[in-house]
Amino acid sequence: MSKISGEESGARPSPLSGIKILDLSRLLPGPFASLVLADLGAQVDKIEDPGGGDYLRHMPPAVAGEGGTQSGLFLAINRNKRSAVLDLKKPEGRDALLRLVESYDVVLEQFRPGVMDRLGLPHALLRERNPRLVVCALTGYGQTGPLRLRAGHDINYLARSGVLGFQGPPGAPPAVMGFQLADIGGALWSVIGILAALSARASTGQGSVVDVSMLEASMGFAASSFGQMLAGLMPQRGNETLSGAVAPYGTYETKDGRYVTLGALEPKFLMAFAAGVQVEIDLGALMPGPHQEGLKAKFREIFLSRTLAEWIDFGSRVDCCLEPVLLPEELASDPQLAARRVFFELPSPWGNLLQFRLPVTAPDAQHRPPPHQGEHTRAVLREGGFSDAEIEALHAKGVAVTP
Repeated sequence: MSKISGEESGARPSPLSGIKILDLSRLLPGPFASLVLADLGAQVDKIEDPGGGDYLRHMPPAVAGEGGTQSGLFLAINRNKRSAVLDLKKPEGRDALLRLVESYDVVLEQFRPGVMDRLGLPHALLRERNPRLVVCALTGYGQTGPLRLRAGHDINYLARSGVLGFQGPPGAPPAVMGFQLADIGGALWSVIGILAALSARASTGQGSVVDVSMLEASMGFAASSFGQMLAGLMPQRGNETLSGAVAPYGTYETKDGRYVTLGALEPKFLMAFAAGVQVEIDLGALMPGPHQEGLKAKFREIFLSRTLAEWIDFGSRVDCCLEPVLLPEELASDPQLAARRVFFELPSPWGNLLQFRLPVTAPDAQHRPPPHQGEHTRAVLREGGFSDAEIEALHAKGVAVTP
């Protein structure tokens, strides 16, 4: 398990202990950012609407348990958070949020530009109520520019950023990725921006607005391709060393219909692989060109000669950058991931939830299960200075839903 290192004896405060975050985001990008912050010890309070709350709660596949069903993805990325329900479309809800921000360090929002203004909660007003507040606005295209109001999803941001254009073989449409790179990239840049703003606040006493675009957050993942462009070379999809142009860097089918990866880009790894399979391969295999067609056929034949288990054994003996393509159901029992304690079970109203640890976590983290919608409304409002009578009044008006 990856942790932030420190003294091994005695209880230690989490890195973000004492930092309070008001999370207005939904679905994947913002909640993944707040998961990182929560796992590092920040207090994360989700503000959900009185209707369905975070839309992610209702997306399949569902997990049944006490209090109904919840999305498996919601349960995977919302541990260690609290949930309060406020109707921000009502004046009383808006006013309640303005009172709450006075005691928080960060507001994380994922609305399209202008939505917070229409709710009567512009960034400037939030910071006027709390000059030390850091506001992180995570959007598809950013707070400025001609596309700032446009709707989009992960595939759109990857397309517009140029990243998608690098994916897939030549002569075919760009390959759709099997994961949300722009969403998670935006989430992680939000975390970086928030931590940088909190660091700056420590010396200036002032908060700030962090403007994160998922379009721009995608671009760093294609740094090697953009680097070629800066050198005057135009990358060609599927014809670059890291995108399928050379036989020693690719995926190959095994004798039993499984797949392995080979990443023997350095001469020493290529020579080790060649010696291990007892096949003559020269260093020209590392250079793109017409000869690669024959080399790839040769490599396919080599890999089809052994089963996945045999290649796993080969990779354990021969240092040549060879790894199996694991199936999702094989991850929890993988020796490396098991040794690092990447997966763990978290008791919850939905049973023991299989969770994955983040690469960096707080030392001695004690995880809490994901919240029911509105489970902590009373606690959040009380901590924000609301009296029980005020909370009851908000509940009676349907502004704050309490258990």
